Amino acid sequence: MHVLVMTVVHHPEDARILHRQIRALVDAGHVVTYAAPYTARGVVPRSWVTGVDLPRAAERKRLAAVRAARRLFKSLRGQVDLALIHDPELLLAVAGVRKRPPVVWDVHEDTPATLSLKPWLPSFLRPPTRFLARLLEGTAERHLHLLLAETAYAGRFRQAHLVVPNETWVPDHVSEPSDDRVVYLGWLSEARGVREAVEVGRLLQPHRVAVELIGYADPQSRPMLNQAVAEGVLEWRDFMPNDEALKRLDGALAGLSLLHDEPNYRHSMPTKIVEYMAHGIPVITTPSPRAVELVERYQSGVVVPWRDPQAVARAVLRLRNDPEARKGAGARGYAAARANHHWPNSARRFVTQLEAWAGVKK
Repeated sequence: MHVLVMTVVHHPEDARILHRQIRALVDAGHVVTYAAPYTARGVVPRSWVTGVDLPRAAERKRLAAVRAARRLFKSLRGQVDLALIHDPELLLAVAGVRKRPPVVWDVHEDTPATLSLKPWLPSFLRPPTRFLARLLEGTAERHLHLLLAETAYAGRFRQAHLVVPNETWVPDHVSEPSDDRVVYLGWLSEARGVREAVEVGRLLQPHRVAVELIGYADPQSRPMLNQAVAEGVLEWRDFMPNDEALKRLDGALAGLSLLHDEPNYRHSMPTKIVEYMAHGIPVITTPSPRAVELVERYQSGVVVPWRDPQAVARAVLRLRNDPEARKGAGARGYAAARANHHWPNSARRFVTQLEAWAGVKK
């Protein structure tokens, strides 16, 4: 099976797209052409895919990327068995194309709910844009195949769709959480708690506990982070490929998830929490419902109030001063991740479903 995978929004090294789904397809013996904004993101394709460069869709500059993706899709439609798209914008790139292969839209997030998190979109445009997004979702459901990243997204659609959760690769062995270092892995923005993370760094500095942030920061957050780094408050490593970033988790004192109470986060499982558990480190999280459910069920960490860096710092210091609690939370989280959130458990279902939609005979 030859699969065309396209994104113009996500980083080409996106963990879900490249390190889980594409890797699963390649490991199953399939050929993947991966079209993504390589040049715009300053990366090169992995050797195990055929990379095609696309423009990046960012803020209000999206039309050129959609047009380029549409041209590519039309040129390759007779050469691939299936197309897998990862952005709502790309629904426009495949719409109305004749003699196209089966197209699968992987629904990563609650598209209408994310509009409140986009500072470049004027507030008066958000209601009509939200309406159009729901209209586009309904059209996609009628004409394409859908995969969902969360069970909570099912309520937005009329039919049942396969859920391919944001799980992670869980290593065979992990180090005990012992370093005087807490980590954050993921996108950095106001709504994801970047301001609180910086303040946690300031609070922990006198206690000689380092705060390490790993991930791409939006333009609004970069000046704050650069200032914090200059002051020695924290380390910020910017974007790292997922397979490299995960290695930075090993041995950390705790992993932070400081999401705000936003509609798009209320029913989503923060992938970083599963990644922290998979590497055997305790979780410190704000009380988004799915995060609380996971941490409390497995007793794998601590829940702190919204926007309360003092509570986060206190939780970090309690873990540092209580080795048994720290090791116990890390061990329980690791065991749960290995049993219930190991990506290979879902990878086979994902590949089998794409094979069925492409009409591949086994």
